Amino acid sequence: MNILHMKYAAEVARCGSINKAADELLMNQPNLSRAIKELEASLGVEIFIRTPKGMVVTPEGETFLRYAEKILKQVDEVESMFRNKDRLKKHFSISVPRASYICEAFSNFSLALNKETDAEIFYKETNSRRTIKNILESDYRLGIIRYAEHFDKYYKDMLEEKGLAHELITEFSYTLIMSKDSPLAAQEVIIGSDLEKYIEISHADPFVPSLPFAEVKREELPDNISRRIFVFERASQFELLSKNPKTFMWVSPVPEKLLSIYGLVQKPCANNVKLYKDLIIHRKDYRLSDLDNMFVAELCKSKRALFREKP
Repeated sequence: MNILHMKYAAEVARCGSINKAADELLMNQPNLSRAIKELEASLGVEIFIRTPKGMVVTPEGETFLRYAEKILKQVDEVESMFRNKDRLKKHFSISVPRASYICEAFSNFSLALNKETDAEIFYKETNSRRTIKNILESDYRLGIIRYAEHFDKYYKDMLEEKGLAHELITEFSYTLIMSKDSPLAAQEVIIGSDLEKYIEISHADPFVPSLPFAEVKREELPDNISRRIFVFERASQFELLSKNPKTFMWVSPVPEKLLSIYGLVQKPCANNVKLYKDLIIHRKDYRLSDLDNMFVAELCKSKRALFREKP
């Protein structure tokens, strides 16, 4: 049985006649009749009953033709898709930490999509564990993971084990942001103990794969803060920081224009020495697409501008 035989049977059923079907298929009647008999022999069932008035579909033939029509429709769709391959939609997907410089790069990337580019774009903000899972299990092409420097060997060993390529984007220490009306904003120097009477805004899902959540929480959310509000997305964090001068947040450096929009200020903490790393990851056997390379180019521009790096 092959696709051609399915087409022949479907046409015979539609026409109700070998002769008419042969005319439609631009082939001679004996060859079409022989093809139908070969199909029936390969299936071991009669698809048609031959009568003086034409070809009548048997109950078994009706079952076969239902499946055949579905298959033929799918074949037509695939053929149509690849006949028009220049108009195929391009795909871009990435999972990232909640970071303003990455979001800015993504916004600039979106502006570079011209009207000739048919594309489906997926941008997911989440933690490192979910980013790795998205690439391994959910067909995301790229990811950016963030971790404290002392987890470097742990992460790189894990990425190697899972067959994921990685490249460093940047290293940084977290900075503090708060409302311009916060008393903290007026301080010339801020140290960790100054934060104890304020409310910390924190992302709710810090996670290091295979480590207990309590251990990660202890690392990332120190005990000296008695009031903490957990959020999952960046819009909420900026609104809270903007409207409540008693709040603050630890973040990777934020572009000045975004701080200005929300009326926020950014300040270092004098005794904060912990270093973090952002790495871009993908499967080792994955070759970056044109869209991927466009995004990476914007990411590099955003990083250089924000982290004051030389080109």
